[in-house]
Amino acid sequence: MLVSAAMVLFMTPGLALFYGGMVRQKNVLSTMMHSLVAMGIVGVQWAIIGYSLAFGPDMGHGLVGDFSKALLNGLITFKDGNAIYALFQNVPTEPGAIPEYVFAMYQAMFAIITVALISGALAERIKFSAYCLFVLLWTTLVYDPLAHWVWMSDGWLFKMGALDFAGGTVVHLSSGISALVVLFFLGKRHGFPTERMAPHNLPLTLLGVGLLWFGWFGFNAGSAIVGAGCSDAAGGLAGLAFMTTTIAPAAAGLTWMIAEWIHAGKPSALGFGSGVVAGLVVITPAAGFVQPGAALLMGVAGGLVCYGGVLLKAKLKYDDSLDAFGVHGVGGTTGAILTGVFATVGATGLTSGNMKQFVTQLIAVGAAGAYAVVVTLVIAFVLHKTIGLRVEKEDEIMGLDQTQHSETAYN
Repeated sequence: MLVSAAMVLFMTPGLALFYGGMVRQKNVLSTMMHSLVAMGIVGVQWAIIGYSLAFGPDMGHGLVGDFSKALLNGLITFKDGNAIYALFQNVPTEPGAIPEYVFAMYQAMFAIITVALISGALAERIKFSAYCLFVLLWTTLVYDPLAHWVWMSDGWLFKMGALDFAGGTVVHLSSGISALVVLFFLGKRHGFPTERMAPHNLPLTLLGVGLLWFGWFGFNAGSAIVGAGCSDAAGGLAGLAFMTTTIAPAAAGLTWMIAEWIHAGKPSALGFGSGVVAGLVVITPAAGFVQPGAALLMGVAGGLVCYGGVLLKAKLKYDDSLDAFGVHGVGGTTGAILTGVFATVGATGLTSGNMKQFVTQLIAVGAAGAYAVVVTLVIAFVLHKTIGLRVEKEDEIMGLDQTQHSETAYN
């Protein structure tokens, strides 16, 4: 679990490379900083209050944890001078508890990367100060309660039986839909869509794809330890999640590539890489609940649906700079729903005749999406009306590396 946690943290620098390569040269450092600064802000926020809100005892109605674990209080006690480490065991009837320190840090890595995903939609025009405040507020008010709803044994969606193995609703749906909401206040980049805004360094982006896929094994297979129905976590279930996290992105990358080949005439490296990430997103909520054949189908579906989600941007003319909504919002929703279709391990879905599970997944998607939209609207509105979300036009034209950080990526 320590290695899995480190792998998940490693995904955030991978995301920085993935996003950084896709922007123009004048914005590469600012874009990478959006991911990296989340490691600092959320790392501190999680220790002070985030973990307690997400995984502390329920405050009432399965909505949010209390403050009893603020500053990670109570994870260690002392008796006769000897340290006694608390164990985290979400489902008390099952074996396999791990030290709560390890669990808390594993979950911290999820919180860090989730808000960083949103930055892909906001790249090249958001004030760094506004972004930092957004990271703190969004993690506290959106991510932490959603994690409690879905992953804490007394969360209301957990008790309803919603399936989310490693973060389809909590991580990807919430971040993708929230990114779209912030765009309502932020607006389009200067020159969009008439000015050419080609990626400045696709090799960086492809390296980011590889690092994300590597880290995602910790993301999904590691989640076998900490979820419901995970009594054989150290063996078969983690292996299953590892396998589906290989098959689905492979299928999605090929599907996106072929769809683009047919639709646009040429298969692009960016398209294949985006397809891989889409497959990783789609399989995340299902990784330990579906068998390999279903993972293959989910990968194909993810590649097609997310490719369509990205094309939607041109038709509706909104400026989701790096396709945070098209990949994570659309992919997270698709994966969460298809989990209710294909689940056969530790739970059953529609293909096994379980309509109730499918309906529960729809409720979870609707509730998580609606909550993220409403709270993000409030956060973005307040920031827009107070310090402002967007840099001045002249600063945007010069580039955020210079105007926000007084640096250049290449000298």
